[in-house]
Amino acid sequence: MAGFKNPDFNERRAAANQAREAALAKFKAKPPIDEAELARRREAAEAKEAALREKRRAAAEAKRKAEEDRIAAEAARIAEEARLKAEQEAAAAALIEKTEEERKAARDARYAARKANKGKR
Repeated sequence: MAGFKNPDFNERRAAANQAREAALAKFKAKPPIDEAELARRREAAEAKEAALREKRRAAAEAKRKAEEDRIAAEAARIAEEARLKAEQEAAAAALIEKTEEERKAARDARYAARKANKGKR
C-alpha cells in the first residue's frame, strides 16, 4: 500500500482550475429562467416587501397610539393631583381665614373690655 503523497503547488492549481471549469460548465448547463418566472418572483418579492412595510407601519401606529394613551393618562393623573391640591389649599385657606376671624373677634372683645374698664375707673 502506497503512502499518502502531498500534492505540490502545480497539482493543487490544476485541481482548482478543474473544479472552477466544472462549476462554470454546470452553471452554463442550467436553462435560463424565462421572463414570466422572473416577473412572478419579482411580484412575490414586492408583495412580501409591501406586507412587511404594512406590518412595520401598523406596529409604529400601535406604538404611537400607546404613547398617546400613556401621555393622556399621565395628564389626567396630573390634573387630578392638581385638583386635589387646590381643594386642600382651599380648605386650608378657609381654616386660616376662620382662625383669623376668631382672632379678630377675640381682639375686639379685649378692646371692648378695656374700654369698659376705663369708664369704671
